[in-house]
Amino acid sequence: MDRAGELARLLGVKLHIVSCYGKSSDGVSGAARGVPIAVNEQDVGRTRAQHNVDRAQQRLAPVGVESETHVWPSEPADALVQIADEQDAQMIIVGNRGMTGTRRVLGSVPNRVSHHAHCDVLIVQTG
Repeated sequence: MDRAGELARLLGVKLHIVSCYGKSSDGVSGAARGVPIAVNEQDVGRTRAQHNVDRAQQRLAPVGVESETHVWPSEPADALVQIADEQDAQMIIVGNRGMTGTRRVLGSVPNRVSHHAHCDVLIVQTG
């Protein structure tokens, strides 16, 4: 978030913050894994995603970065590409989380975004 905010501030552009819910980080819903799903699992996921974008927006506001949030019930890579297309984005900035081990071979979010985006993609170190 820091790198995206820094670039948005320097370029004087609005930053679109995206958080998704509905599937686990491995892209499989709890039901598909045989895990019982609570009636309100979607609500909990949506609330968590909203909290994430609100926190990011609060972090960016003091440094003068205008932002808009998007909370989507879909797989993160698909959401990032779709929102970027809808907003006519010049660049998607995504962290490199999940780009090691098996996930690198099977397809991480940054890998999928980089192969499907219709704009530039910047993959930044996340920790």
